[in-house]
Amino acid sequence: MERAKVTLSGPQETMLATLCGKARDARATRPILGDRWAAQVLDQVDYDLAKTGMNPTSAAGVALRSRWFDRWTAEFLAAHPRATVLHLACGLDARSLRVAHGPSVRWVDVDLPDVVALRERLLPRPDGDYALVAASVLDEDWLAEVPADRPTVAVAEGLTMYLREPDVRRLVERITGRFPGGQLLFDVYGTIGIRLQRRVTAVRTSGSRLHWGLDDPRAPLAWHPGLRLLDDVRSVAMPGVEEFPRLGRLQMGLLARIPKLRDVGRVLRYAF
Repeated sequence: MERAKVTLSGPQETMLATLCGKARDARATRPILGDRWAAQVLDQVDYDLAKTGMNPTSAAGVALRSRWFDRWTAEFLAAHPRATVLHLACGLDARSLRVAHGPSVRWVDVDLPDVVALRERLLPRPDGDYALVAASVLDEDWLAEVPADRPTVAVAEGLTMYLREPDVRRLVERITGRFPGGQLLFDVYGTIGIRLQRRVTAVRTSGSRLHWGLDDPRAPLAWHPGLRLLDDVRSVAMPGVEEFPRLGRLQMGLLARIPKLRDVGRVLRYAF
């Protein structure tokens, strides 16, 4: 089978690093996420994987972050069997296939048109009430077409750091203002992570630039009167780090002890 040539650049290109990390984890002896779709998709693309900079520790970090988002999404769907999932900047992620959900769940994957075209070629379409939307998450038209008739969980993995704060705030305001109640799940870099962005190989080689850093997870509470912080998990001290390779465990333990570096990244869960 002819491999799909990937000609993306900028933030869209960095999704190949995420895919590579999950595929590498899937092929590990003891995977953290075990995403078999990532491994299958990676085998179908024509791309220089050296540009991703993935090593065993960074791959484990990608897999663990996704496992947390999968678990939080699954918990929400267990509590709300008739719900809407908004997967923002879905890229080539197979969350709609990994996370079990019944026919009463409406699942909406959203990404830019060139990413959606690649996704349609490489990933199977999930069963049930599913929509794949080709649009920027910052566009307002697509969101207006999603019915606001059920509890909604919005998942944004690896997105917010590429946006500017006014855009993140507007996105949060639009989701919390439109839907009847639910949760927001997203990861952030701290301002130290933004300053160190050139050390991230995938960011550097793709020509991307990171913009928004968040040091105080309570700051977004001012964006919506009903917003509540449920979980604030530091990336370097995330439960599950003990499953990393030995070198990775040592690195995370060291970072967690350095005040200026322990807030390099977080995964966050809010209710609204």
